[in-house]
Order: sequence, then C-alpha cells, then structure tokens
Amino acid sequence: MIEAQVHQQLRALLREWGEPSWPHHLTLARLVARALRLGRSALLQVGGLSAYQGEYRLSYLIALMMWPGPAIVVAPEATAQRLLVADLPRLQEKLRLHKPVHRGDRWPGDGFNGLLITTPEAWLGDRLNREGQFPDGIPTLIDDADHLEQWVQQQLTVDLGPLDWNQLALAYPNHQRLIQDTHVALTHTAFQRPANPYQRYLLDEQDCQQLQRLHQVLTASRMASTEGPMPAPWERFWQQFNPPDHLLWFTVDRDRGRMGLHCAPVNLALPLESLWSRQPVVLIGAALDPEPGADNFRQRLGLGDLTCLQFTPNRQHDAIQLYLPTHLPLPNTPQFQGVLHQEVRRLLSRRVGPDPHLEAEPDDGSVQPSFTVILLDDLPLRGQLGATLAGEFGSRVQVEQTAIAHHGILVSGWGFWQRHRALLPPPTLLIVATLPLPSLENPMVAARVAFHKRRRQDWFRLYLFPTAVTELQRAIAPSRQHQGTVALLDTRVHYRSYGGQILEALSPAACTRSLPLDWG
Repeated sequence: MIEAQVHQQLRALLREWGEPSWPHHLTLARLVARALRLGRSALLQVGGLSAYQGEYRLSYLIALMMWPGPAIVVAPEATAQRLLVADLPRLQEKLRLHKPVHRGDRWPGDGFNGLLITTPEAWLGDRLNREGQFPDGIPTLIDDADHLEQWVQQQLTVDLGPLDWNQLALAYPNHQRLIQDTHVALTHTAFQRPANPYQRYLLDEQDCQQLQRLHQVLTASRMASTEGPMPAPWERFWQQFNPPDHLLWFTVDRDRGRMGLHCAPVNLALPLESLWSRQPVVLIGAALDPEPGADNFRQRLGLGDLTCLQFTPNRQHDAIQLYLPTHLPLPNTPQFQGVLHQEVRRLLSRRVGPDPHLEAEPDDGSVQPSFTVILLDDLPLRGQLGATLAGEFGSRVQVEQTAIAHHGILVSGWGFWQRHRALLPPPTLLIVATLPLPSLENPMVAARVAFHKRRRQDWFRLYLFPTAVTELQRAIAPSRQHQGTVALLDTRVHYRSYGGQILEALSPAACTRSLPLDWG
C-alpha cells in the first residue's frame, strides 16, 4: 500500500537528514497517504510551533508526490512560494521524484496526472460558484486551514461602491430617482453613525427596509420586461440579502464622502456543505479547534464525518515559561489600565533593561538584549501604553511596525502579530495583556453573537471561546521555538470557569504566579 511506501521513504530520508525536531512526520505522512488511497477526508491539527516552522509540509509533500494520481494543494502565496522554491526541489533531488508540478488558477488539462498548487481564492471561488475550472473528484489538500473561515467569508462577501450604484441607475433608467434617493439616504445614515475603531457599521431595520423596497420595485420592473437585467454585483447582493441571518454593514470613507455597502452570510455551513462532497479534502492547520474532534470547527464550516487528529506537542522541546500573576484586577475594571502599565513596566525593566541610547546597560551580563512583544487589541489603551513605554525605553518601542531592532519592544494588536510574525524574530518575552476574546464592541462580532442568540445557542462556547483559544495557541508559537517566556496578565484565567481550558491549551508550560528572583 502507498502508506507503507511513503513511510519507508520518509523514514530513510529523515535518518539521512538527522533527527527531526517534530516527532510526528511519519504519522502525518501515513494519514495523508491513507486519505489519498481511500478518498476519505481528514482534518489534522499539527500544533502552533510546527505550523510556524513549517516542518510538517515535508510529510504531506512526500505522500502527494508518491501518490500515482493527480492532486491539488491549496495554499496562500507565502506557503506556495516555500513549497515551490525550497521544499519540492529538495524532495525531488533526494528521492528523484518526477511527478509534474504546476502552479495556476485552473486545472492544466484532462490528461494532467501531477500536482497542482493553487490559491485559496482560485479554488474556493471555483468551488463555491461552480465555475468548472477544477474537476470534481481530485484529492485536495488545504494548507494553513486556520484561515479557511476568513477565506470563505471573503469569497462570499459582496461589496458595493459608488460605481455599482451608478451602474444600477443606468440599468434601470425609469427608477433612477429611487435608486439615487436610496443611495443618498443610506450614505447619510452611515455618516451619522458614531465613529468606531473597527470602521464598520451595521445596517439597522430601517436601512434594510429601504433596500427591500428598492429590490421589490426593481424586481417588478424586471418581471414586466421593461428594464434589466440586474448588474452582476447587485444580483449577487440580492441573493445574499437576507436579514437578520446575513451580515449587512457600511464602511465609510469620511475624507471622500463615500459609503460602501457589504453583505455576507453568518452561517458558512450552508454554502459549504455541498462543496466538501465533491472531492476528498485534507485540511491541515496549526490550531483549528480546542478539541481533538474539532466538532465546533466542523459544524461552522459544514464538514461532515472525517478523520480528525490533533498532534500533541513535544513536552521537552516545546515548553514555554508561563508567568500567571494573580494580583492584577480584571480587564473590565477601571483599575486595570493603571495596574497594567505598572506591571508591563516592571516586566520590561527587569527583562530588557533601559534604552541603550538613554542609559548605558550594565556590563556584568545581568541584562541581555531581547525582543519583546506586547499583545493588546484595545486601540486607545495600546496607543497610551506605547507612548508611555517610549518615554522610558526610547526608540526601541514601536507600535505595529516590522522595522524594529532585535532588542526592540513591539506593541501590537493580535491581527498585526499574526500577519507579520514570520518577518520578526521569535520573542524572548511575549506579554499577553488580555485574552483575545472577540470584542462585542466590534459590530461584526456583535452580529455573529446575535445570530447565535436568536437560535438560543451558547454563543460564548460556540464562537468567542474557541476563537480566543486558537488565536492564543497560534500567537505564542514563536515563543516555543526557544522556550521563551509568556506573561499572561489577564486574571480571568484564574477566576472564570473557562480558565482551566485556556491554561490546558497553553501546555506544555512551566507555570509560575510570581516573578522568580533570577528573572531577567
């Protein structure tokens, strides 16, 4: 069987290259080979550190290259570049594998029996819209599947701008006045909303009623064959337009006086359910779900029965030092901001020392230069903390910048850190100011929570909690590379029922509730 062949080849290769730091290469390779042979889908969680380093890709590539049939790898640009420039040439040279490898946004042709590497946008766009660029039945591996939900949401989101309103008016000349009045009214409404840091504003019931009236009038006109057809972007918009089960929001460009209108489904399972049955799929990600069976993730994305495995981290090599103070107030209290500033300054003063441009560092080796990351999504608080720290530690403090010294202090939101961590050194100290629970002040989060509430579902357990856990696991992965220190300053891990699950998700870790005497 192909599983045995892949196992044998990979084991010989690993022996030749030396002891691998990731202990699950052979298991992953056999699982991918088995999925290819049986045509059975699988979901594999490789862990934050392995995903950060990318070591696991060797295992699935050898299975795909030894598989006698065609296959597809769906991967974002950075991952595709690594596969094509480094990983695949290395494998082909060592194992003399001659399977053709193509890269493109469509299937090369009927006779192609090789490996195609394509983008999430191309593959999902084709599968969701049934464009016919990729044939059914081709085994497909989706790498970096931690972003799958975001990719699907982007594909299913309809965006309408000023030009789309103009095209709608041209398509329905008899109703230009109604179209223009609706556009003006919605623009006025959007600009009346109080500004928020997320730059998104949900439509209210009156806004939706205006759009429904416009849709009814235009549909009646088209049915009477006097005008139409509907411009393609608007056709997609009306297909998605289904309040309150769809997200409907404005974006505002206050400088140019423009309003954008957007629509996307909340429940992604419905459009995805039929997609997965059209080919066997192997999903590989760092942390897709806190649970090994990934029940929540599978439910959100309409995945049926499939093989699920969550690889355990190496307890000896992947452990972090985890500082868990108990004396800080809860994040939702007025005292938190001041105490947070004091605690962060205390950690930095003992860990990284003063700014070398302001004060000479001691030459006795007691303070070693180190890269520090402070994660905080509260925009006003992040700015205040950055300014305060810059006053004490000088130019080494940067707020969401990638051009930073190796001994710098980066104050960052969670999204910025996840997007740019590959460009930055692994932090010696990672300070988590608050847990990455999605904020209900974000209109998009509030709309998803409202969706679950209408169905009497546990919105915290189904949405907020798993999002926070997987985000946290991915964010601390670089710290595991050199057994760095993570300081978790959110005391909800001690006083909330879910705290134990958060700490379990951070294992392996050596935990302490007070700073050791030799700290720094």
